[in-house]
Amino acid sequence: MGNLIGEYYCKLDSKGRIMIPSGLKKQLPPEANEQFVVNRGFEKCIALYPKNEWDTITNEISKLNKFNKKNREFQRYFYRGATPLSMDSNGRILIPKGLKNYAGVGHEVVLFAYGDHVEIWDKTTYENLLTDEPEDFANLAEEVMGDKQENQNDNELS
Repeated sequence: MGNLIGEYYCKLDSKGRIMIPSGLKKQLPPEANEQFVVNRGFEKCIALYPKNEWDTITNEISKLNKFNKKNREFQRYFYRGATPLSMDSNGRILIPKGLKNYAGVGHEVVLFAYGDHVEIWDKTTYENLLTDEPEDFANLAEEVMGDKQENQNDNELS
Protein backbone atom coordinates (compact mmCIF):
# COMPACT_ATOMS: atom_id res chain seq x y z
CA MET A 1 0.00 0.00 0.00
CA GLY A 2 1.22 3.46 -0.89
CA ASN A 3 2.12 6.17 1.55
CA LEU A 4 1.25 9.35 -0.30
CA ILE A 5 1.16 12.50 1.79
CA GLY A 6 0.68 16.21 1.27
CA GLU A 7 -1.70 19.03 0.57
CA TYR A 8 -1.27 20.84 -2.75
CA TYR A 9 -3.14 23.91 -3.96
CA CYS A 10 -3.52 23.84 -7.74
CA LYS A 11 -5.55 25.28 -10.61
CA LEU A 12 -7.40 23.61 -13.43
CA ASP A 13 -6.70 25.03 -16.85
CA SER A 14 -9.46 26.01 -19.28
CA LYS A 15 -9.63 22.43 -20.61
CA GLY A 16 -10.03 20.86 -17.14
CA ARG A 17 -6.45 19.64 -16.82
CA ILE A 18 -4.48 19.74 -13.63
CA MET A 19 -0.70 19.70 -13.27
CA ILE A 20 0.49 17.04 -10.83
CA PRO A 21 2.81 18.93 -8.44
CA SER A 22 6.43 17.77 -8.46
CA GLY A 23 6.33 17.00 -4.71
CA LEU A 24 3.49 14.57 -5.34
CA LYS A 25 4.99 13.20 -8.55
CA LYS A 26 8.13 12.17 -6.63
CA GLN A 27 6.01 10.06 -4.28
CA LEU A 28 4.23 8.11 -7.02
CA PRO A 29 5.26 4.47 -7.16
CA PRO A 30 7.26 3.61 -10.28
CA GLU A 31 4.97 0.63 -10.91
CA ALA A 32 2.10 3.08 -11.50
CA ASN A 33 3.96 4.16 -14.67
CA GLU A 34 2.25 7.59 -14.61
CA GLN A 35 -1.11 5.84 -15.02
CA PHE A 36 -4.09 6.62 -12.79
CA VAL A 37 -7.73 5.82 -12.26
CA VAL A 38 -10.04 8.59 -11.11
CA ASN A 39 -13.52 8.10 -9.68
CA ARG A 40 -16.07 9.47 -7.26
CA GLY A 41 -14.68 9.91 -3.80
CA PHE A 42 -16.51 10.05 -0.51
CA GLU A 43 -17.96 13.38 0.70
CA LYS A 44 -18.21 14.84 -2.82
CA CYS A 45 -14.57 14.84 -3.85
CA ILE A 46 -12.74 13.10 -6.68
CA ALA A 47 -10.49 10.16 -5.82
CA LEU A 48 -7.29 9.74 -7.83
CA TYR A 49 -5.52 6.39 -7.53
CA PRO A 50 -2.15 5.42 -8.98
CA LYS A 51 -3.00 2.52 -11.32
CA ASN A 52 -1.16 -0.08 -9.25
CA GLU A 53 -3.08 0.93 -6.11
CA TRP A 54 -6.36 0.85 -8.03
CA ASP A 55 -5.56 -2.68 -9.19
CA THR A 56 -4.93 -3.77 -5.58
CA ILE A 57 -8.23 -2.29 -4.37
CA THR A 58 -10.29 -3.65 -7.24
CA ASN A 59 -8.77 -7.07 -6.75
CA GLU A 60 -10.19 -7.07 -3.20
CA ILE A 61 -13.56 -5.74 -4.40
CA SER A 62 -13.78 -8.48 -7.02
CA LYS A 63 -13.73 -11.04 -4.19
CA LEU A 64 -17.05 -9.79 -2.84
CA ASN A 65 -20.02 -12.12 -3.23
CA LYS A 66 -22.02 -10.77 -6.16
CA PHE A 67 -25.10 -12.65 -4.94
CA ASN A 68 -25.30 -10.23 -2.00
CA LYS A 69 -27.34 -7.13 -2.89
CA LYS A 70 -25.31 -4.74 -0.68
CA ASN A 71 -22.10 -5.94 -2.33
CA ARG A 72 -23.53 -5.28 -5.81
CA GLU A 73 -24.72 -1.83 -4.77
CA PHE A 74 -21.33 -0.99 -3.31
CA GLN A 75 -19.53 -2.17 -6.44
CA ARG A 76 -21.80 -0.15 -8.73
CA TYR A 77 -21.35 3.00 -6.72
CA PHE A 78 -17.61 2.53 -6.22
CA TYR A 79 -16.95 2.03 -9.94
CA ARG A 80 -19.35 4.78 -11.05
CA GLY A 81 -17.40 7.38 -12.98
CA ALA A 82 -14.14 5.40 -12.83
CA THR A 83 -11.91 6.52 -15.67
CA PRO A 84 -8.33 5.56 -16.55
CA LEU A 85 -5.99 8.53 -17.01
CA SER A 86 -2.41 9.06 -18.10
CA MET A 87 -0.15 12.01 -17.42
CA ASP A 88 0.65 13.95 -20.56
CA SER A 89 4.19 15.04 -21.45
CA ASN A 90 3.69 18.18 -19.31
CA GLY A 91 2.68 16.20 -16.20
CA ARG A 92 -1.04 17.00 -16.46
CA ILE A 93 -4.14 14.86 -16.19
CA LEU A 94 -7.56 15.66 -17.62
CA ILE A 95 -10.38 15.51 -15.07
CA PRO A 96 -13.58 14.15 -16.70
CA LYS A 97 -16.42 16.67 -16.81
CA GLY A 98 -18.87 14.34 -15.06
CA LEU A 99 -16.56 13.97 -12.07
CA LYS A 100 -15.90 17.72 -11.94
CA ASN A 101 -19.65 18.27 -11.81
CA TYR A 102 -20.13 15.57 -9.15
CA ALA A 103 -17.55 17.18 -6.85
CA GLY A 104 -18.44 20.78 -7.71
CA VAL A 105 -14.83 21.42 -8.68
CA GLY A 106 -14.08 24.90 -9.94
CA HIS A 107 -10.89 26.53 -11.15
CA GLU A 108 -9.01 26.25 -7.82
CA VAL A 109 -8.54 22.81 -6.30
CA VAL A 110 -6.73 21.12 -3.46
CA LEU A 111 -5.00 17.79 -3.91
CA PHE A 112 -5.04 16.05 -0.54
CA ALA A 113 -2.78 13.00 -0.64
CA TYR A 114 -2.90 10.32 2.03
CA GLY A 115 -2.32 6.60 2.04
CA ASP A 116 -2.92 5.02 -1.34
CA HIS A 117 -4.73 7.85 -3.14
CA VAL A 118 -5.25 11.56 -3.63
CA GLU A 119 -8.51 13.38 -3.03
CA ILE A 120 -9.24 16.27 -5.40
CA TRP A 121 -11.40 18.91 -3.75
CA ASP A 122 -12.82 22.22 -4.83
CA LYS A 123 -10.75 24.69 -2.80
CA THR A 124 -13.70 26.36 -1.07
CA THR A 125 -15.36 23.03 -0.26
CA TYR A 126 -12.11 21.70 1.18
CA GLU A 127 -11.55 24.76 3.35
CA ASN A 128 -15.15 24.59 4.61
CA LEU A 129 -14.70 20.91 5.40
CA LEU A 130 -11.71 21.74 7.58
CA THR A 131 -13.62 24.41 9.48
CA ASP A 132 -16.06 21.67 10.49
CA GLU A 133 -13.32 19.99 12.54
CA PRO A 134 -14.72 17.89 15.36
CA GLU A 135 -15.01 19.81 18.62
CA ASP A 136 -12.79 17.38 20.40
CA PHE A 137 -10.33 15.90 17.93
CA ALA A 138 -8.56 14.09 20.79
CA ASN A 139 -11.73 12.13 21.60
CA LEU A 140 -12.23 11.28 17.94
CA ALA A 141 -8.62 10.07 17.69
CA GLU A 142 -9.10 7.87 20.77
CA GLU A 143 -12.35 6.47 19.40
CA VAL A 144 -10.90 5.69 15.97
CA MET A 145 -7.35 4.68 16.91
CA GLY A 146 -7.81 3.44 20.49
CA ASP A 147 -8.70 -0.09 19.43
CA LYS A 148 -5.62 -0.29 17.23
CA GLN A 149 -3.35 0.53 20.17
CA GLU A 150 -5.15 -1.97 22.43
CA ASN A 151 -4.88 -4.67 19.76
CA GLN A 152 -1.18 -3.92 19.27
CA ASN A 153 -0.55 -4.18 23.02
CA ASP A 154 -2.48 -7.47 23.15
CA ASN A 155 -0.37 -8.85 20.29
CA GLU A 156 2.86 -7.80 22.02
CA LEU A 157 1.82 -9.65 25.20
CA SER A 158 1.07 -12.87 23.29
